[in-house]
Amino acid sequence: MSRQSPVSEVMTTEVLTFAPDDNVGDAMQILVERGIDGAPVVTSAGEVVGMLSTGDLIVQESRLHFPTVISLLGATLELPSSKRQFDEDLRRTLGSTVGQVMHSDPITIGADDTVEEAATLMHEHDISRLPVLGDAGLVGIVARVDILRSIIRDDG
Repeated sequence: MSRQSPVSEVMTTEVLTFAPDDNVGDAMQILVERGIDGAPVVTSAGEVVGMLSTGDLIVQESRLHFPTVISLLGATLELPSSKRQFDEDLRRTLGSTVGQVMHSDPITIGADDTVEEAATLMHEHDISRLPVLGDAGLVGIVARVDILRSIIRDDG
């Protein structure tokens, strides 16, 4: 397959998507269960408005303030106020919506654009996947592995 082949020839057409109002905890569970590290965020009108990745979720989780623990004479004491703060942060994080943690203004590519153009966009923007848009909106997703697979077939 040529580097000039259209993205539509290498993209995945069965795309997991999330809505901006979806719960972050639910989205995290789905991504983990499916072994996928990212998915487009799409409005009810079909407009791609963001990308959600496991990296977004990890960053969101890292904002938690973990409980303060004091070790005194061999005993470990957890400060109640810090435990309460941790519980509130965790509840707030898992209660967040996808729209609050996603990357807005996603980089996209057209179904008729080339594999080479997709690879260039991924490299320039340091991203690992691109939503693929057609006349009717989202028609697929192309990932780095799809590009590599195409290049290997071409060179082989």
